[in-house]
Amino acid sequence: MKRVLTIAGAAAQGSAGIQADLKTFQERDVYGMSVITATVANNSKMNQGIFIRNIEEIEAQFYAATEMVGVDAVKTGMLFSTEIIEKVSRLLEDIPVQYKVVDPVMIGKMGSQLLADDAIEVLKEQLIPQATVITPNRLEAEKLLGREIPSELDALKEATKELYDLKPQSVLLKAGNVAGQAVDIYFDGQVFEVFRMPLIDTVHTSGAGCTFAACLTAELAKNVPMTEAIETSKQFVHVAIEHALAFGNGIGSVRHGAARQK
Repeated sequence: MKRVLTIAGAAAQGSAGIQADLKTFQERDVYGMSVITATVANNSKMNQGIFIRNIEEIEAQFYAATEMVGVDAVKTGMLFSTEIIEKVSRLLEDIPVQYKVVDPVMIGKMGSQLLADDAIEVLKEQLIPQATVITPNRLEAEKLLGREIPSELDALKEATKELYDLKPQSVLLKAGNVAGQAVDIYFDGQVFEVFRMPLIDTVHTSGAGCTFAACLTAELAKNVPMTEAIETSKQFVHVAIEHALAFGNGIGSVRHGAARQK
């Protein structure tokens, strides 16, 4: 069984972050491990909703996973601060893992800021160049590039090229709604691949981005070719959104087990 490590924030409501990653790893038949960088627990009872873990704890979790189990692929998600990104970048430089999926998580579905403004440059300079693939959505791509990106295919392709100039091995831009379809654009420095699925009319998409990147990481760990892994991940998330769960208040969660159950 392939071993996959997620380095990300924990989402108390269970839809995104570490929780989404581990649920997805289980569904994709890989052995999931985690390094928790922060806990996101927004609620009406407390003013503070994000609790950052200290560097020593992050480092200890990383070595516990990599030394005691080993790792075939790594996914990064919410890292939040310059200090954490610098530490994670150094840790990843020291392990011989073939697949590194960097999901540059910046803003939560409920509007929480999940990456400090002063951490963006460090993310671009230290972590993104290590990535096998980066998986920003359009809003995250705008933050990385420092400009707006029109929701038009040619403009999105141009933005994907600019993201490739940040020196990852490849880019998957989760472009979202483009002319009524859910579109993702992949670029490996040579060829574009455009992936399309029907758009689902729902607000209940919490965890969709994390789930996509986690599924992609799991498939790459199993040595599935990149474009096939992307196609599998897109279908996996499409079904998860199609059968999303609307518990309680706010934006509901994608159903991580939907592909198996439905």
